[in-house]
Amino acid sequence: MICGVDEAGRGPWAGPVTAGAVILDPRKPIEGLTDSKKMTEAAREALYPEIKAKAVAFGIGWASPLEVDQLNIREATFVAMTRAIAIMGLVPGELIIDGNCTPKELPCPARAIVKGDLTEPSISAASILAKVARDRAMAELCHRYPGYGFSQHKGYGTAAHAEALETLGPCGCHRKSFAPVARALKAA
Repeated sequence: MICGVDEAGRGPWAGPVTAGAVILDPRKPIEGLTDSKKMTEAAREALYPEIKAKAVAFGIGWASPLEVDQLNIREATFVAMTRAIAIMGLVPGELIIDGNCTPKELPCPARAIVKGDLTEPSISAASILAKVARDRAMAELCHRYPGYGFSQHKGYGTAAHAEALETLGPCGCHRKSFAPVARALKAA
């Protein structure tokens, strides 16, 4: 069993970093799998329940903004990936991970594949699960922290987000180690 792993949310100034891990069932093909960033939100949302229903196993792991600040974004991403793999409840024969490196402590052999979310269906599926789960979490944070527009920009560094940071200051879900947030903290 090969498990694809990918993350969503490395670059944003706010919110968690999220990882998906998916073992696909070759007897239950899923049409339309590709890098989640190349898809519309509606297409990702449509595939999300199908992936969960047809996969042999899947997991979604998280690392909080505090963990991002304490560890750094790379290590927090690895934490989210490790959690996603553990949540599946199965140990795959191999992990294929989007990117150019892998976490150190894994339950089986792993290899990194650059742009794997475009070429490996299980990584594409993991990418979609991570992106949809993270986007939904950011919509919830938008209700908890009104005025920041998290449901629109998902915590990424847009002009609207920069303006909200300047006006409102950082909130509890901001990554304080990220330069724009750190500057806003000093200005406050």
